[in-house]
This record gives sequence, C-alpha cells and structure tokens, in this order.
Amino acid sequence: MEIESHQQLHMFFFPFMAQGHNIPFIDIAKLFASHGVKSTLITTPVNAPLFSKAIQSSKNLGFEIELLVIKFPTEEVGLPQGCESSNLATTIEMKEKFFKATFLLEPQIEQILDQHRPHCLVADSFFPWATDVAAKFGIPRLIFHGTGFFPSCASLTVILHQPHKKVESDSELFTIPNFPVEIKMTRTQIRSLSEKNSESIMTKLFKESREIEERSYGIIVNSFYELEPDFADHYRNVFGRKAWHIGPVSLCNKAAQDKTEIRGMEASLDEHECLNWLNSKKPNSVVYICFGSLTNFADVELLEIALGLEASGQEFIWVVKKEKKEKDEWLPEGFESRMEGKGLIIRGWAPQVLILEHQAIGGFVTHCGWNSILEGVSSGVPMITWPVSAEQFYNEKLVTDILRTGVAVGSKQWASFVDVKKEASVKREAIEKAVTLVMVGDAAEEMRGRARTLGEMAKRAVEEGGSSFSDLTALIEELRSLGA
Repeated sequence: MEIESHQQLHMFFFPFMAQGHNIPFIDIAKLFASHGVKSTLITTPVNAPLFSKAIQSSKNLGFEIELLVIKFPTEEVGLPQGCESSNLATTIEMKEKFFKATFLLEPQIEQILDQHRPHCLVADSFFPWATDVAAKFGIPRLIFHGTGFFPSCASLTVILHQPHKKVESDSELFTIPNFPVEIKMTRTQIRSLSEKNSESIMTKLFKESREIEERSYGIIVNSFYELEPDFADHYRNVFGRKAWHIGPVSLCNKAAQDKTEIRGMEASLDEHECLNWLNSKKPNSVVYICFGSLTNFADVELLEIALGLEASGQEFIWVVKKEKKEKDEWLPEGFESRMEGKGLIIRGWAPQVLILEHQAIGGFVTHCGWNSILEGVSSGVPMITWPVSAEQFYNEKLVTDILRTGVAVGSKQWASFVDVKKEASVKREAIEKAVTLVMVGDAAEEMRGRARTLGEMAKRAVEEGGSSFSDLTALIEELRSLGA
C-alpha cells in the first residue's frame, strides 16, 4: 500500500556515536524536518543533552523533530560508565570494545523499529546490521557515509584494484586506475591497506559493506553536485548504487546560536570575545588553524606550527586541545606575548562555522575531515591541507588537485591519534611556506576567487531550485511513493 498523500512521512536517523558523525546527522534530521518530514534522532543518554539542545531551534520553528534515547552497552563490553562516544575511547583496546558495543545495539533498534514502524531508516555506515534489521519490517534503509563522492570513489577503487601492490616502496607514487582524473598516492597515505594482515581484513569488510549497500535502498551524501560532478556520476555509474547529494547540510543552520555551542559542545572561548577580535581585523587577513576533534599532535609538532605561524607574519586563530598551564612547553619562549593582538589561541573547542564565515578569515589550515572541508568550501575560504589519517588524504587531493582552492603543507603519512614521535612530521619552513602561499600574492587572490565561487555555488545548491534541494525533494517524494 502506498503512503497516503495526507500521511506525514516519518524517518528515523541513527548516527554513529562520535562528534564528527553526530553533527552532520543532526543537521540532516533538521533538513528533512524543514521539508515537512517527521524526524526522529536515535542516540544514547550521554549524547542526548547535546542533541536536545541542537534540535531546539527547529522545534521552536514548528518542525517535527524528536529524540529517542537507547541504552549504550558499556558494562557488557567492559567500558567505563559514560563512555558513549568514540572520542572518549582513548586506547586501541577501548576502541575495539566500543565498536563491539555498537553491534550489541541491534536488538534495541529492532524493537523500536517494530514499535514505531517509520517509513525509512537513515543509519550510519558503521552499522552494517541496520539494513537487515530494517528489512525485517519492510523499511527501506539509507546509508550515510560521512564523506563525499570523490573520497568514496577513490577508496573503493583502491580497494578493488589494489594499485599500491604494484609499487616497490611506501614512498613510490601510484596512480588510481579507472578514475575520472589522474590522482597519485603513496602507500603511506593509505596505511590501513599497507599494514600486515590488513588487506585481507579490509577486503573482507569492503565486500561485506558492498553487499550491504547493494541490499540497502541507497546512500545520502553530504555534498553538492557542483563540487564533484564527475565523481557523483562515476559513483552511480560504476558502482551502480542509488545516491542523493543533499548538502552542505551545515547550511541549514541560519541563526548564530546554531553555529556555535549547539554544534557539539560549548565553545572554550566566548563567541562575542572571538567575534570582537575578528571584527578588529581586515578582510582576508587571518588564518584559522584547527585539526578536528580526534587529532592530538605531540608537543614537538605544535612547536613547529607555532614557529611556522610566527615566521609567516600572518594573523591567526589557532585551536589547540591543551589546557592553560603556567608554562606551556609546546610554545616557544615568549610566543604569546609577541603574538598579543596578532594571534588568538583557543584551547579546546571553537565555534568553527561562525569563525570561517567571518570576512576576516583568509585561510584555513585543516586536517581535511569531510565536515571541515565542506565548512571551508561553504564559507568560500581557501585551505592549507594537513591530512592525518583515513580518507583525509583523498580529500586533500580534491582541494589541491581538482578544485585548486588550497595548497598542501606536506603531510605524507598517517599520524596516530596520540602522536608520541620525537620529531615533527612537518617542519616550520613548510608551514610558513604553505600559509604564505594561501594568504599573500596574486596566486593567493586567484585561489581565493575560486574558493568564493565555490562558496556561492554551495549556498545556491541548498536553496529552492538548487541541485541539493532538488535531490532532497526527489528523495522525499520517492520515499512517499514506496509501499508503507
């Protein structure tokens, strides 16, 4: 039976428990709700307060968006109470237990799907079992990967064809085969495929993931067609899967409050203090440095960043996950006094979207996580790319080689989540050079012009008649036409 035209479409949204997944999922649920869909987000007790705060503005506008809380099985896998986010799993052993716990969520999801019978389940790619659970009740499952078409195509192609096996060393370049453009990589940039015993595991996971995707209804992608048109088409044609681009989803947040503390946690610096500092600066004069929620650089790496920034002569906002101490070993002697008025250090979390949108920001040093890439693109800001793991090395290629809206700082291999190396992987001279290239000169202005154009395209994509708006509308109508 088809969904009655007067019956409201009801969708469930189930993100993986990590800040980088929660934020886009919340935005996606808000986006669907703004199109008249009843949206229900599923999360756990520790994460629930952040979700409640984030969706309140949508509820105030009269949109139907709710929260459903399930128990996270910390005790069952031997995790400490309250460890309900992968960000809190700080060791390899804890991370393994955390992933095990996510598979134990299956019975609870089955129970609530049976009870509520939504018209669709949008579940994170980290929950492969969700497709079969939804199928038990005839509910279509959409997959959310958290990355764009370009990195998805690149990683899938490398796993399928394994070009890294055909080079002699970790540093030798290989070309990704059967790809719309020429992209060169090294084995150190795809470390998970190069390590002992990992290839068979990755291949097994890929085959299982591919089978699950083929049995799912399709995927939704936080991207927009104009950003990566060749790769959106390539993904659909080569891998033969239904896919809709509905982003950048962060642009659903219009109010300043939605761009600050409710993006995940409260800012470590008062937003007014931060904005007042930026208001005192000239347009395009400040470089913003942030490496996301998971990257923890060693002191020796932070020291090189500080020295590179100082040598560049550029004004900056630098987000560092370090508490204020009487003496900070990772800062050069007298650095903060010399940089007073010229540099602002934010310890902890920062209102990134609000900062990037400010006219004073002229460059963005980023770890190339997909959320950050899209936020940089949407703000029309050129980037200095410093990938540290996973698909971030592919994302770097999109920015530097395809879009030509950024320059690479020279990161060549995966970094650990907690870096204990005694020698910095990127030296101050490389940091100074990359920052200067993006901030100063004719080439920088040309790069900034391309970035601005992309930012305008991103905003048009989510407006009525835009590519993402049209894809979202088509998806909603398609789901309405399915048998309930």
